[in-house]
Amino acid sequence: MKYEKEIKHAFKVSIPVMMGYGVLGFAFGLLLVSFEYPWYLAPIMSLFIYAGALQFVAINFFNAKAGFVDIAIATWFINIRQSFYGLSLLKRFKKTGKLKPYLIFGLTDETYALLTTIKDDEQLKKRWYYFFLTAFNQSYWFAGATLGAIVGSNIKFNTAGLEFSLTALFVVLCIEQYKNLQNAVPFIIGGVASFLALCFVPSDKMLIVSIIGSLILMFTFKRRVENE
Repeated sequence: MKYEKEIKHAFKVSIPVMMGYGVLGFAFGLLLVSFEYPWYLAPIMSLFIYAGALQFVAINFFNAKAGFVDIAIATWFINIRQSFYGLSLLKRFKKTGKLKPYLIFGLTDETYALLTTIKDDEQLKKRWYYFFLTAFNQSYWFAGATLGAIVGSNIKFNTAGLEFSLTALFVVLCIEQYKNLQNAVPFIIGGVASFLALCFVPSDKMLIVSIIGSLILMFTFKRRVENE
């Protein structure tokens, strides 16, 4: 197989995400059909949207019969964080050629965490390793969501609290990042910025304000962030 080494390494690295996305995708599928939506929306959304947090929130959009403009604005605020941390991957993705559009589309919090936490094997063809890693992660979400929607269409479940499962995965990945960096300053900054935004900003603006606040504090304490 032409890219056997890249495929094997990408699969090995993606196993933690598989464990999380399988469960989270299943939860999304269950939640979607519990609101009487057709099961096939789960694979369609997972294929063309592929944004875990947004897909959970989208269910509430549907129920509230929100307009396209409202959905577009909310989507922008929810996913704007990826524009910020995606900038740090510009150098890595510079030579990915025709694969770059998919790598940008498939960049999730978990994929970013793997790309920045796991040290690259210099013998790998990097662009194909990035591609397979991204594709594996999306396939886990797609399979989980589809299976959850099919099962939920035939068996009734109590879905209370399922939307918290995505937050739980973020917490685990945050812990892994700390173990790798051994630097508490970025996490303290993120925590302080989020707490202040939560206290003084409306909930629908909290995410973007906390991100901007974190960036300002990161630049302010740049030396502590880099040298701690």
